[in-house]
Amino acid sequence: MSSLPTCIFCKIIKGEIPCFKLFETDTVLAYLDIQPLSKGHALIIPKYHGARLHNIPDEYLSDVLPITKKIAKAVGVDNDDPEGKGIGYNFLQNNGRIAHQEVDHVHFHVIPKRVQTEGLGVGWPAETTDFDKLKKLHEELLKAIGN
Repeated sequence: MSSLPTCIFCKIIKGEIPCFKLFETDTVLAYLDIQPLSKGHALIIPKYHGARLHNIPDEYLSDVLPITKKIAKAVGVDNDDPEGKGIGYNFLQNNGRIAHQEVDHVHFHVIPKRVQTEGLGVGWPAETTDFDKLKKLHEELLKAIGN
């Protein structure tokens, strides 16, 4: 584990600060958020210190989605609900202050949502599609990715 001595999440991983642990593997720790947006709000953190997602080695990310799924099921989001009125959830991960990241250690939130006024509120300021710009961006990103 790579760590930073002043990082609160690294201290939680090391056991220097207690947490309400939900699940743990060799590479990931999941626990309840102490300032929850809703009942069951949990954090999932890699046991490798890195400020942004691209700083984390892949092997420290491989358990993130399976653990998220376990936690989502535990808070009741897996209930069969054909009308879609049951529990939903947001899976949130921010990178950088401009994207609302508060702690400089990669972390993922599972935020249950039972009613409209609970949990995370999200705005989506979508723009009108300019297909010429989108095609140019697509080509640039393929080149940057290496395709």
